[in-house]
Amino acid sequence: MKDNIERLNNDEDYYGEFGKQFLSNSDIKSLLENPSQFKQSDKTLPMLIGNYFHTAMMEPDKLDDYPILDVATRNNKAYKESAMGELIMLQKEVDEITMLTDKMKGNMDIFDIIYAKGNKFEVPMIKELHSEMWKGKADIVTDTHIIDLKTTSDISKFKSSAWVYNYDSQAYLYQEFFGKPMKFIVGCKKTLQLGVFECSPEFIERGRDKVLDAIISWRKFFGPNATEDVNNFYSKTIL
Repeated sequence: MKDNIERLNNDEDYYGEFGKQFLSNSDIKSLLENPSQFKQSDKTLPMLIGNYFHTAMMEPDKLDDYPILDVATRNNKAYKESAMGELIMLQKEVDEITMLTDKMKGNMDIFDIIYAKGNKFEVPMIKELHSEMWKGKADIVTDTHIIDLKTTSDISKFKSSAWVYNYDSQAYLYQEFFGKPMKFIVGCKKTLQLGVFECSPEFIERGRDKVLDAIISWRKFFGPNATEDVNNFYSKTIL
């Protein structure tokens, strides 16, 4: 088990075929909403910007790994010719994230939470939960908490976003992985407002319910004793 956890330090293993043998919080959305998309997610712009933000906060020496284009939009000819079909950061997005990370690092209370002595960054974990194997990678593990860094376009709506983006199931899983309470440190890209969000018991319970429902879906369509063909999946909704 320890060797497998160590392998997840490598992004190619974490996101590649080795890592796909485990369930993760990123699977929750597809398993609950459209199982036919399970393990088929492509890189999205929010993912790219989120990864850049995390790198800027925790591994700034790796920022040079990100190509950047100084163009107004991804729809113009210059971007399309340079990007060659890849998703690339725009300079204006980099500037936005730089202002946000500067604000976070300049707030002494936030700085002390993130960079306290002994904190560990990008900590992978594998654990059996409800008879299935799960993986995760915590942004920051402190002596007392798990910390996850998030960006938002409207911090006043972060509580509702936490439901939409399954931060509740993430919090449940990570608290089970590491045996510590989780909190989110959030920065607003538009206003640069910062927030610290702690997880209530109700929030964690809601996340647990999502995880259990996702397991039911996985077993139904993908487990060793699957009872249904995912190609026959369709959603049913009451309007």
